[in-house]
Amino acid sequence: MSVKQEEINFNRIQKAIEYIKENFKSQPSLEEISSSVHVSPHHFQRMFQAWAGVTPKQFTQYLSVEYARGLLADQQSIMDVAHETGFSGPSRLHDLFVRIEGMTPGEYKNGGANLNINYSFAETLFGNVLVASTPKGLCCMSFFEDEKTALKELMLMFPNSIFRQITDKFQQDALFIFQKDWRNLDKVKLHLHGTPFQIKVWECLLKIPESAIVSYKDIAEHIGAPNSARAVGTAIGKNPIAFLIPCHRVIQSSGGIGDYRWGATRKQAIIGWEAAKKDLESNDD
Repeated sequence: MSVKQEEINFNRIQKAIEYIKENFKSQPSLEEISSSVHVSPHHFQRMFQAWAGVTPKQFTQYLSVEYARGLLADQQSIMDVAHETGFSGPSRLHDLFVRIEGMTPGEYKNGGANLNINYSFAETLFGNVLVASTPKGLCCMSFFEDEKTALKELMLMFPNSIFRQITDKFQQDALFIFQKDWRNLDKVKLHLHGTPFQIKVWECLLKIPESAIVSYKDIAEHIGAPNSARAVGTAIGKNPIAFLIPCHRVIQSSGGIGDYRWGATRKQAIIGWEAAKKDLESNDD
């Protein structure tokens, strides 16, 4: 399947997930869900399995609060291991190949004056993204609905920089994360515009294993600021690197999905997709 077709399918799946959220208590049937996105049940089933690898019914399980609560109950030990070792465990996890370099105080203060930033637009299985990079690494990866709005937001992040629409290796390496096989992925370098506290939070996010989820409180405790869950939430909301810095893996202690800079429905889709992928890999072992 082409990336373009995956992106089209995701738009339909996103609408289907919204329908499931609104009608979860009634346990909607395949026919009801497919009707909400105006495709036949047979076509929707095939489309959904091609995108997620599992049936809509199986995927719905990963979106439930009960499922999220179960994962949260197991996360403390995982975060302890990540905190002590600096790694999340198995291979193919973000922190094994992502390195963060914060911008200097001068760069942060002057809004990236004289900083050259390349940017491009790309299609992914979770929607369109804007990716941007400095000579030191990736500085932005953001899902968007409108190109002009996304570019305007990027320019507001770095008001004094010089922008060029061009794709470079930093962007290509980052986009490779959306592929299912990461074995040939080069180390991704990030050049981030953030306060020391924000960068500390973002570094902690990289230690959350794929398909796992933690709470805002967990993050606060593991950066040594147990009473700063609200500040942690604010820092997570400022994360400039979608998916690669996995802020989608942080939810409320209650099991509620919580907010997401790029939409709560997209957050649920990514969490469900990662959970489905993990189950499929486990079944193959």
